[in-house]
Amino acid sequence: MSRICEVCGKGRMVGNRVETRGKAKYLGGVGTKITGITRRQFLPNLQNVKATLPSGETKTVRVCVQCIRSGAVKKQVKNTPFKLIHDADTNTQKNTTKKKSAKPTPKKAPK
Repeated sequence: MSRICEVCGKGRMVGNRVETRGKAKYLGGVGTKITGITRRQFLPNLQNVKATLPSGETKTVRVCVQCIRSGAVKKQVKNTPFKLIHDADTNTQKNTTKKKSAKPTPKKAPK
């Protein structure tokens, strides 16, 4: 299994691992020194996901997390979730039946 995203093609990247020693200047030391630089690989965060293809078929694909979060991959729905009663119906009923104020309106005294 290759370490490449099946949607965007993101693969491994090469970089450096930098080793340091010493105490930082802002902590009262004389500063950190680089003691070694070695090559390393940055691997993408790949996940095996059951995704729904545009044809309606479900397939297990190896996809990076950025594609899942951005919505490039549509995950398979195992079961339809339960439905809640829509709150908009209850809000309209509450707004239409307003109570009248219990305070009597003050009468103006004639001058």
